[in-house]
Amino acid sequence: MTGSRHLQIVTPAREAQPQVRFCGHCGEPPAAEDVASRVCERCGLGLLLQADADAAPGHGEAFLVVDSSLTVCAVSQHAEHVLGVLEPDAVDRRVTEFLVPADVEGPGPEMLINEILNLGAGGGEPLRVVLRPTGDFGVRIFARLAACGPPRAALVILGDE
Repeated sequence: MTGSRHLQIVTPAREAQPQVRFCGHCGEPPAAEDVASRVCERCGLGLLLQADADAAPGHGEAFLVVDSSLTVCAVSQHAEHVLGVLEPDAVDRRVTEFLVPADVEGPGPEMLINEILNLGAGGGEPLRVVLRPTGDFGVRIFARLAACGPPRAALVILGDE
């Protein structure tokens, strides 16, 4: 055998979770489960997304949806208050304009970028991180990162302790 073999760490597959639907603006589940519309009937502003039941935002949680190009696609009404920005001003901008890892001596924005790219591509496990608003030091926001879609994107839920 002339080629060298490489050892790989094999992680056990995550058990399939039930999926739940929620609005990308108000965060609420659809009024009717078999709704044909992709737009939320409750608020009329957000697209209906889905995520694993254990990763989806709960009632009143602030969250952002970020695509694989690191662009903010949606900002919940509660995240508008947490970040101090209206959704129209945040959409189509890079997530790192608003949030970066809180640990200034840690891996920096690359860690957040890598996790979002991984989740946006459909891989990775939900994880908890500590973020801060870009440009603010001393402010900590506990967050949960998970996959959502369609289309595939990363869900950044703010204020998760």
